[in-house]
Amino acid sequence: MIPGGPTRRGVLASGLLPFVRPARGAVAAGLTLHRGINAWPWFSLTREYPAPRTDYGLPPFQPERPVPTTHDLARLRSAGFDFLRLPVDPGPFLGLSGPPRVGLIRDLLNAVAAIRDAGLAVVVNVQANGATHHWNPDNLYGGPLAPLYPAYRDFIAELAGRLGAMDTGGIAFEPVNEPPQACGASEWTALQDDLLGLARREAAALTLVAGGACGSMVPGLVALDPAPLARFAPLLFTFHFYEPYLFSHQGAPWMREPVYRALNAVPWPASAGTLARTLAAVRARMDVDTALPASAKAEAYAVTEAKLAEYFAADPDRRFIDHHLAAVRGWANRHDIPTHRILMGEFGALRSDARYVAAGAADRARYVHDVREAAEANGFAWAFWNLFDGMGLMDDASRRFDPAILDALGLSLPKGEGPP
Repeated sequence: MIPGGPTRRGVLASGLLPFVRPARGAVAAGLTLHRGINAWPWFSLTREYPAPRTDYGLPPFQPERPVPTTHDLARLRSAGFDFLRLPVDPGPFLGLSGPPRVGLIRDLLNAVAAIRDAGLAVVVNVQANGATHHWNPDNLYGGPLAPLYPAYRDFIAELAGRLGAMDTGGIAFEPVNEPPQACGASEWTALQDDLLGLARREAAALTLVAGGACGSMVPGLVALDPAPLARFAPLLFTFHFYEPYLFSHQGAPWMREPVYRALNAVPWPASAGTLARTLAAVRARMDVDTALPASAKAEAYAVTEAKLAEYFAADPDRRFIDHHLAAVRGWANRHDIPTHRILMGEFGALRSDARYVAAGAADRARYVHDVREAAEANGFAWAFWNLFDGMGLMDDASRRFDPAILDALGLSLPKGEGPP
């Protein structure tokens, strides 16, 4: 249950919202979105047991994770956001049964209701955790023969039905996050068709969200043929944008390539810094890394040096972003898709703090500003990543907004709030 008080929008305190299939009839026009933010890890950061077990501790989500309160939601609306994208790890919903699962479903529906009560629309996104050993994307929807795909299908159908039963025009449902299949892969086409069909069967008017493969990147959407999906309307199309990754993911410890771990002081735009200054910062970062032996550091530095030389030679700036988003706009034009039906579902960059060696505050704000403005210039809705964590808008502990990022998003501090 969301901290800060109960919600009222049709969720019963003593049980679940009834699972009622909506009557078939005229299809609604669908949800129109503008400016949003992702609310990870509200239903993420789990407590799964190590292999060979496949179950979760109770509660299944880490109790200490940051979760927005009703007051936080009201502040987001006051700042100018009109929707939240809510990532939901399906693992606990698939791994639990009985009363614990009933309570988990109730918590999720209460969260959706709280978001709606705050005057915000919501995009519920089922976002499998690639770091877990069992309930991960490969096992869930890596292909039609993925071992957990039948269970995943059932969950998608159930959740679509429950969201459709409580939807009054402010809810959208995105069945998969960043599909791993190759761009344009027929396997993804079939899987997405199947999942959207299940969702539409259970919720006749709920806005659904479709996208391309290869991690929801721009090439994945551009390779998608949207014509067969028209029967699932109302429908939004989504993509994610973190290019160039050397900037947005510098210092990211979860990236597999060793180049990212040591990156530091990569500027945005590239002309705001120099290769020599960035390489010096990389060497300083490597010097304090005790996890890598000297030989591995030398190898990683050589790769990093080469990649950074490419970065500065390319001289990325706002034109780089415009070029990438123009591909999405061209795809929309070719297929007669209004640009307001396209959602840039994630974008952002790591911030500098004691835990992440990442972009400087001014560079990060300039990048967020450029991506946001480029999306709006093309008529796309957007959802900033993220509310919390190293890419967040809000400090996990104090709940203060980062005024520079809020300004970069074209939004304002809520009335009565000053800078930290």
